[in-house]
Amino acid sequence: MKRAAPKSRKAAPAKRKTVRVSRQPRITSPRARPTRKARPRGRIAKNALGPYALEVLSRLKREYPDARTELDYQTPLQLAVATILSAQCTDKRVNMVTPLLFQTFPTAASLADAQPERLEEIIKSTGFFRNKTKSLIGLGKALVERHSGEVPDSMAALVKLPGIGRKTANVILGNAFGKNEGVVVDTHVARVSHRLGLTRETDPVKIEQDLMPLFPREDWALLAHLLIFHGRRVCVARTPKCEICVLNDICPSSTVTGSREQS
Repeated sequence: MKRAAPKSRKAAPAKRKTVRVSRQPRITSPRARPTRKARPRGRIAKNALGPYALEVLSRLKREYPDARTELDYQTPLQLAVATILSAQCTDKRVNMVTPLLFQTFPTAASLADAQPERLEEIIKSTGFFRNKTKSLIGLGKALVERHSGEVPDSMAALVKLPGIGRKTANVILGNAFGKNEGVVVDTHVARVSHRLGLTRETDPVKIEQDLMPLFPREDWALLAHLLIFHGRRVCVARTPKCEICVLNDICPSSTVTGSREQS
């Protein structure tokens, strides 16, 4: 009996030679950058800070001769109420609310006796209306009990009232009473002061302490208005309009080519 011929085995495919290619390390792309690269921020020399601050003040005075608070008011009480409402709210919105509010609650006594629901209804669009309602009613009661219904004209007395801190007190003193006890530091003043190199602090009280020695006392209230006007119109938060800024040749944060660097 013949044996079956063994099946022919297929030749094993030739092994492919693997060639290892060295890969370049992966480079993560940076975040998108603005088309116009901002120059590194310079610093104002300490011995030049005083003259520099006065030059800033002089230029801003010429640029904004009508700088003032943009809150509408006629009495110290109205200014105090409007300033409390302006927290986390625009002055424009506050001015839309206050005519009815002042007509409904014209005195500290009427504020003290206000029905919270009615007050909340009027000021609701200013935001945080429940907390502001408590502050306004508390302010009315405190003024009636401690000051015969009148707004006091001293920092010590003002900061003890509900809803009034140092910033609000500075607003009232500087605008309603013409007293320069300090500099109002809001978000605009803080931002512009930083960009101008007038302070490196972030706390409003410390920023105020840095600004006061640099400027004449009689200009403290006006200074805040000038910086606020500039911050709203030119030195805006996201993209400052350095190309039209009256300070672009001396500001250490200017993005305009050819601006003078400060050492």
